[in-house]
Amino acid sequence: MTRHVKLNDLASVLDELSFPLERTAAVEQCGDVTLQLADGRENLGALLERSNEDRFESPDDLLNEILSLLPQHAVGEPYQSEGEG
Repeated sequence: MTRHVKLNDLASVLDELSFPLERTAAVEQCGDVTLQLADGRENLGALLERSNEDRFESPDDLLNEILSLLPQHAVGEPYQSEGEG
């Protein structure tokens, strides 16, 4: 069963995994997670297949890698600031 997760809820999903975690295991364990992005969806397992990292030491390491793999438009409009206003 596929789980749909908003990007800002991703940390709670990653906290369920055991670390350190090999990339191949992360791909397998996250294959049922679909990220809901600002502009569409992305399968988390497929996203992690594009990673050049072999191993993740913590949930933060994995989250940072995921964020680096996402296209810029995935998290909102360019030059958009959520802190102003």
